[in-house]
Amino acid sequence: MPSVYDLSDHVQAEHDFNRARNIAFLSRIQHLLEAEKDNLLSFDAVKDLLKPRSEIYKGMQVVSISKIIGSEGRYRDFNRYFFPRREFMRKRWESIDRARIRDIPLPAIRLYEIGGVYFVRDGNHRVSVARYQGVEEIDAEVISLSTEIEIKPSMTTDDLERALIDYEKKIFYEKTSFGELTGYFDLDFTQPGRYDEIINHIQVHKYYLNQNQNEELPFEEALFSWFHFVYIPIMELIKEEMITINFPRRSPGDLYVWIVQHWDYLKKENGMEFPASEAARDFSKRFGNKRSFIFRFFASLAEKLHGLYIKYIKR
Repeated sequence: MPSVYDLSDHVQAEHDFNRARNIAFLSRIQHLLEAEKDNLLSFDAVKDLLKPRSEIYKGMQVVSISKIIGSEGRYRDFNRYFFPRREFMRKRWESIDRARIRDIPLPAIRLYEIGGVYFVRDGNHRVSVARYQGVEEIDAEVISLSTEIEIKPSMTTDDLERALIDYEKKIFYEKTSFGELTGYFDLDFTQPGRYDEIINHIQVHKYYLNQNQNEELPFEEALFSWFHFVYIPIMELIKEEMITINFPRRSPGDLYVWIVQHWDYLKKENGMEFPASEAARDFSKRFGNKRSFIFRFFASLAEKLHGLYIKYIKR
């Protein structure tokens, strides 16, 4: 027969779980318009994004719970602060809560560390209970993964992707001296990996420039040539055709990459003389946001009227 203390512990644990779930529910309501800010990060998604080069076993450490921001497999079951979201978690959660109430030692959790923050390998419920009880630090066995990107505890997956793109831009500009050679510092993208594609474009351009040359053209000269005779003309097409209107939240750099890919595809179908201007229009027509057509029409009309007005006042 259970003692009065056992019954009291069960009641307390049940109360704690109910309250923790209510906190998770209210947090979800609070972040209804920004759901990502209430979600744990997926370790696998972060790992795929950052592509760490190596792993190092760090052994036992004392870790700040506020820096545990994700999970390897249970990131959907808890909110950003590790409060439980699902009823089926009750039994396991309450058993750990009772152990904490009775001061029964629990095994250390296991974590991955990457970019200065942590992801749970094993021990999600232990982290959840500790967080609910106001515990600030926890014993953990840690494996560290290398990355150049610093992750802040408040970051969402979108924030992390933006930080990675900013880092790639910094490395690209430093490695190629792109800004110094072109005076252009607005080569921006909304997806990672694009700067490597640009280097490949320059290398391909360099290859064609080197045909029938006695000496190999330096990379810097090929970059300068690519910028002025490939990139800038396509940027002018994008501006003239107002293609950015059809692709909200995408940068001109994104459109350059996509149009070049589409142009290559059309040249294979229609011959190498297929014009870039037609490729840009076809890309916009096939893949652009159709709802922006009316806006695009009136924007074009307004630009033409403005041009007529300028000519009139100069008469």
